[in-house]
Order: sequence, then structure tokens, then C-alpha cells
Amino acid sequence: MFKKKLLKFLYIFFLGAVSSYSLPPYNYFIINFFTFSLFFMFLFVERKKTYDNQSFFKYGWFFGFGYFLFSLYWIAISLTFDENFKFLIPIAIILLPAFLATFYGLLSYLFSILYSKNVISNFFLFSVLFGTIEFIRSSILTGFPWNLISFSFSENIYFIQVLSLIGTYSFNLICISIFSLPALFVLRKTNKEIIVFLSFITISISFLIFGISKNNEFKSLTSFKNDFIIRAISSNINLDRFYSNQDEPMIVDELILLSNTEKKIPVIYLWPEGIIPDSYMKDMNFYKDLFLNNFKKDDLIIIGMNSVEKKNNEDLLFNTMVIFNNKLDIIQSYNKVNLVPFGEFIPFENILSLIGFKTITNSYQSFSKGNNRTPFNIKIKEKILKLLPLICYEIIYSGKLSKNNDFDYIINISEDGWFGNSVGPEQHFAHSIFRSIESGKYIIRSANNGISAIINPMGVIEKKIELGSTGYVDFKERKLLKPTPFMLYGNKIFLILILIYIFLIFSFNKLKNE
Repeated sequence: MFKKKLLKFLYIFFLGAVSSYSLPPYNYFIINFFTFSLFFMFLFVERKKTYDNQSFFKYGWFFGFGYFLFSLYWIAISLTFDENFKFLIPIAIILLPAFLATFYGLLSYLFSILYSKNVISNFFLFSVLFGTIEFIRSSILTGFPWNLISFSFSENIYFIQVLSLIGTYSFNLICISIFSLPALFVLRKTNKEIIVFLSFITISISFLIFGISKNNEFKSLTSFKNDFIIRAISSNINLDRFYSNQDEPMIVDELILLSNTEKKIPVIYLWPEGIIPDSYMKDMNFYKDLFLNNFKKDDLIIIGMNSVEKKNNEDLLFNTMVIFNNKLDIIQSYNKVNLVPFGEFIPFENILSLIGFKTITNSYQSFSKGNNRTPFNIKIKEKILKLLPLICYEIIYSGKLSKNNDFDYIINISEDGWFGNSVGPEQHFAHSIFRSIESGKYIIRSANNGISAIINPMGVIEKKIELGSTGYVDFKERKLLKPTPFMLYGNKIFLILILIYIFLIFSFNKLKNE
């Protein structure tokens, strides 16, 4: 009996592990048609044989554990840069996947409770539970919307254009249904299952048609040259700068050299996150002559760096994006709102700090959270340019970019060195593609030890500096688009879709009983 149960757990774990290879950078999305269908069929058949709800929680947990263990192993790499953290590596490799797997355990548990004998109702139940649980894990506490199964389509640009209408969570829900279609076909008992099967095939085809049409429409739009350049710098400055006394002026010299300062039209230089390790925002006057000699009067330099503010006799530390002119006057600044747990702040710090816990990215204290995120308003040649600032991790939150949607472009700065030579930078970059389509905006991304790029509103990468390379990409021209429906309505669309799925569950149950 024990051996049989163990084999079941190993089987489910294997399905989850294999599914992880559908994600970037592999994008073998075809895998999910097998793994999700087999997972759903397993739950459906097991529930017909037993009422052991506790076992169902374990089934979901093992699927999730395999999925996250193989897709998030790279998080432990961030602990290798400081000797004090290395003892936590085995814990991090196991603990985070184990925690995230509890969400999948919950969905399987709820499936066993809400199960009905109707195949179609269970099909919709499995999808809606999976989609809702993914939304919950992306939202509660600080939220971690990483590696939703929909990201397996990140290279299928036509298919994912529907994000501009319904957003990532709605698309994720529909993807779960599409991946489970083979199970619906195998378990069919009546023609109704065939009708539902063909309906989702039709939906998939309509996504492709919509995407092709939208892409062709975008190509036909007139391109306008900007009166300025936004130049995103891609650097490979070693992450050791956070832990050793590196020559900071040498780092600044390297960034200026990479910037290849332009002598003709105004340029906005976008430097990566936290690139200057030792100077706070207020200390930058040390480099005033260097900036005056290398940048023009109309140039602006956007830098990711630490800043400190005093409040109630306490120094608060912020991860900040700041705009300087060539005299190093501060034009505007933004303090990061969505902080990385354990990377930038310690939950329950008063307690955990007593046993030696500290943040990975600095050895002083937790960063404080910024108040809100609003677009920068920058004056360029008598015109106002509106740029929405996103620092690193903030690009992963669908529908939560800003309450103010009146902005022209998204600027994203990142430090991807924490991911090491792993799949992490590719997974992180995929979020930028999804955000560009959802928002209908260009994204200009500057990364240290990562991927820098210009991504257009179709999610197409127009210019790119590959991982491990240095240089810059210039944003010189654009096409104008109207706000997307998702930008206007956000995740309200996801709620409507959830209600539709619930209605279908009850409708097919009623049809079965009649």
C-alpha cells in the first residue's frame, strides 16, 4: 500500500518537474498538453475511487514541488555571494518550492471537495481552481507571480496578443483549460465534451487570428522619430561590488564609456539598478566635474542607486531610481514600492534579525517601501515626456503598474547578477514582454548582468543586448497606440472570466442531473 502511494507521489512530482521545461528559456509549451492533462486525469480518476481529501492535498503539493523545484533553483544562487548566507542554500532550494507547492496542494484539496461526476464540470472546476490559486499566490503577502504557466507561450507573439484585451491572469486561466483539453477528449462520455473541446480549439484559433491582425495593423502604422534618444546601458559589472571595496570611480568611468555620449540631440541615459554601490543619492556631487565634461546641457541620466531619508530620527533606506542632469542636480526620483522578501527586506525583521537574518542585497538594514508609483514628467525641448519607472522585480506584477495610466513609455532597470548563469534572467525578461503587450507601451530596459532591450507594444524585441554582453540600445522612434482594454479595466476582466467559469460548472452539472 505504501509503495503504491509512493509511486503515485513520484509520478505527480515527475509531471510537475517536466512542466517546468515549458517555461523560458526553453518554451516547450507542447509539454503541458501532456502534463496538465495527465494531472487532471489522475485527480479525476483518483477522486472516483477515494474520498481521502488529505491525499489530494499531497498530490497537488508534489506536482507544485516538482514544478517549482526545477524552475526556481536559481534563487539559491543569490546566496553564494556572501559567505554568511551559504548555509541557507539547501534550505532555499527546498523551502521556497515547498511553500509555493502548498498553493497547488490547496487546489487539489478543493478539487476533491467540490468534485462532481460530470467530466465537463470537473474540467472547468480544475481550470478555475488552478487559475484562481495562481492569482492568489501572485497577490497575498507581497505576491510572487513568477512562472505562471502562461509564460510558456512567451515566444508565441501572435498567440499572446490577447493579453492586451484580458491580461495575464485571464490568459493563464484559459491556458490551463487549453492544456487540459486532451484529458477532456480522453474522458469524454457524450458529445458535450466534444463541443467544449472544439470550443476551446476555436478560442485558440481566434487568439492567433486576433494576434496576426493586431500585428499587421501595428506594422501599418506610421513611425515617428523622437526629438530625443533614450539609451539603455547594458553592463556586466561584478556583483562583488556589494561585498568588497571596489573602486567606485572606476565603475562610473566604465558606465560613462559604455554610454558613448551623443553630441547631437538630447539623450536620456538609462543606467541599471543599484549600479553605484557606495554613494547615496545625495553624495553624487563628488562626480560633478566628470558628468559636466561628458554629458551635454540637455542630457539626463537615470540611475538606480540607494538613497536615505530621515524620519522620526530614523534613517530609512530606499532602492531609488533618480534622474540627474549633467550638473548632477536631482530632477526627480522614485522609491521602489514592490520590494523583494529577504532580498531587500526581512519580514518580521525585529524577530528574525535577532537570529542573524539580514537582507541579501545590503548588510545594513531592510529597505523601506516607497509610497506610490507615478510617472516621471520630464521636459525635453519644451515637451513633457512621461516615463513610468519600474525597478527590477516590479515588472512582474500584472495590472499593478500604476494608478495613473497617463504615461508614454515604461523604463525598467534591473540587476540580474543575483540570478547567476541560470534560467533566471530569461524568466525575468519574459515578464517585460507580457507587460508591454498588456499596457500597449514601449519598454526600455537596462540591466546589469542581464538582458537590456527595447520592446515594442506588440512584445516584439526591436533591439537587444544579449545576456553576458555589454553595450547599449537606443530608443529613437515610436508608433502611437490607443490605451489597451486591459490598461483601462485591469484585472476586473479576470473576475468576470471566473464568474463565467463558475456559471459553466453549475450549468453542466444541471444538464447532467436533468
